[in-house]
Amino acid sequence: MDYKEMYLKLFEATEKAINILNEAQRNCEERYSEVCGDSECEEGN
Repeated sequence: MDYKEMYLKLFEATEKAINILNEAQRNCEERYSEVCGDSECEEGN
């Protein structure tokens, strides 16, 4: 078995997953800022 190749594939997939999660978080934060602006939004909105 080529463990180096397996490790690299796993590392690339992990990095891709982290990037997807980071992008989703940024999108949610942007959406929150658009909806709430500078005011405090009520929880549940």
